[in-house]
Amino acid sequence: MNLAPAWIPYLASLGHDAVHWSEVGAEDAPDTDIIDWARSHHRAVMTADLDFGIALARSDATAPSVIQLRTGTTLPGRVGPLVARAIDGARADLLTGALLTIETGRVRLRPLGLDRTDQA
Repeated sequence: MNLAPAWIPYLASLGHDAVHWSEVGAEDAPDTDIIDWARSHHRAVMTADLDFGIALARSDATAPSVIQLRTGTTLPGRVGPLVARAIDGARADLLTGALLTIETGRVRLRPLGLDRTDQA
């Protein structure tokens, strides 16, 4: 699910450099295009679409980080403060590659690339 463009000014007011996908890509673009764009532009993806988190958690990718909203509403006026606290608390991990899942009453953080098998 796409998030409302209202997130852009909300995140900007907190000092984040945010863009809405509709500003840079086609609305019907496949998830892989969004992931590739975010990776090449050193951006995180904030979404309510569970596919992003699942795809990255199952891969050996370490970027882009994904901030996944699993709240009843995704409007910044309702869950913005919860999202802001979660992002601030996970800032270092998001810079190195992480899946941040934000639910009402719970926040989970998982580094990306955990399913890699290192070969000796």
